[in-house]
Amino acid sequence: MLQVLLLLGCLLLLGAKVECRKSKWSWSYSAVSCRAKSVSIAEYGGVGDGSTVNTKAFQKAIDYLSGFSEKGGGQLYIPPGKWLTGSFNVTSHFTLFLHKDAVILGSEDPEEWPLIPPLPSYGIGRDGGNLRYSSLINGYNLTDVVITGDNGTIDGQGAIWWEKFHKKKLKYTRGYMVELIHSKDLVISNLTFQNSPAWNLHPVYSSNILIQHVTILAPLRSPNTDGIDPDSCSYVRIEDCYVESGDDIVAIKSGWDEYGIAYGMPSQHIVIRRLVGVSPTSAIIALGSEMSGGIQDVRAEDIHAINSETGIRIKTSPGRGNFVRDIYVNRMTMVNMKWAFTMTGSYGAHPDNKYDPNAIPVVERISYSNIIATNVSTAGKLDGIQKAPFKDICLTNVTITMAKTKHAPWNCTSIQGFSISVSPEPCGLLQEQPSGGDAFCSRSHEFEIPEQTKFKKCSYSSSPL
Repeated sequence: MLQVLLLLGCLLLLGAKVECRKSKWSWSYSAVSCRAKSVSIAEYGGVGDGSTVNTKAFQKAIDYLSGFSEKGGGQLYIPPGKWLTGSFNVTSHFTLFLHKDAVILGSEDPEEWPLIPPLPSYGIGRDGGNLRYSSLINGYNLTDVVITGDNGTIDGQGAIWWEKFHKKKLKYTRGYMVELIHSKDLVISNLTFQNSPAWNLHPVYSSNILIQHVTILAPLRSPNTDGIDPDSCSYVRIEDCYVESGDDIVAIKSGWDEYGIAYGMPSQHIVIRRLVGVSPTSAIIALGSEMSGGIQDVRAEDIHAINSETGIRIKTSPGRGNFVRDIYVNRMTMVNMKWAFTMTGSYGAHPDNKYDPNAIPVVERISYSNIIATNVSTAGKLDGIQKAPFKDICLTNVTITMAKTKHAPWNCTSIQGFSISVSPEPCGLLQEQPSGGDAFCSRSHEFEIPEQTKFKKCSYSSSPL
């Protein structure tokens, strides 16, 4: 409409001999560094008709831009259109920028998603098999990668993968939408991701990550379509995102059983702010269940949960080993929930029978404060591990309005905790005086997670015609 008005204005001004052009538009985004060179996918043979496969065009353009990594980096611009592609790899000092009317479509042909080995901290693929499909967008051992735009769309066209999963016709694990491995200084922002075959955004073994102003959409019964899954990652910021998913909205992970223990890389120093989520079958924030490298130092604040199974969930079991500790959730609202809080020490799936049942995880120093929840079936279902009760669980200023239900508001086993100003009155195990945890409870509001590399503002501008 804007372009039409501009053209009409030009026609009206022709008598005055005024030269008119389409206006130039620009968009800003966060990055470690701004780019020296920008090209369009169309310059490398890309066709945005929704049916031409552009995998080679994407890779050719990215290979060209990799030559600018020492000169300020390169940017690949995706103009309006529907750009069908299979899996492709990005490069260092690189920006993928989508116009608001651009859609990257994941190919529905499995041959366009090459098979790769499983992650070493998982041992096998989560859907089974000793191989897994590549993600749509991949990166390995990279520095300074930005995936952004002015709210363009990346659509994984995952329905064919969900059908194969439900019919048990998958030999290998489904690919994700974005997976960046052993990389640092990563930004994913200002885009819509939809219909991923499985997890959407999966940084793994990576650090200094900003995920900001992202919308993620999947059918609410689609299998394993997690929104954002930092996995063995450090210094992560997730801010101002909206996610509808058939699985967890944000799931923090760090490897699976003996493989994650051996790899030994925790997820830590993670901030989640101003997140809105909808997941009728899973959690808004999940810790685990694959947490065998450890999870620590996580702060979430200003979180909104709507029509979801649970607000915050900790999932682990014997065999996982390691720890989930120093978790702080402050200022969270929930509406229409099955549970407000869940913890389980018997989340049983294992990659194989080689796990050590004596690898008992430690869950401790968990703080939930300033929580308001309405129309909730069960306030909390908190089940620890008998040999190692979850301890120092602090609930402060929590008000839960219960739905009409015959369930008890709280169900607690093998936990130890402390509460103040909590309604309905919590179970007795949450009314104990903490054993050395009182200092933790009193300082939980003051806990700050350090941030690493600073990002700067960069911009992309179109050329006027």
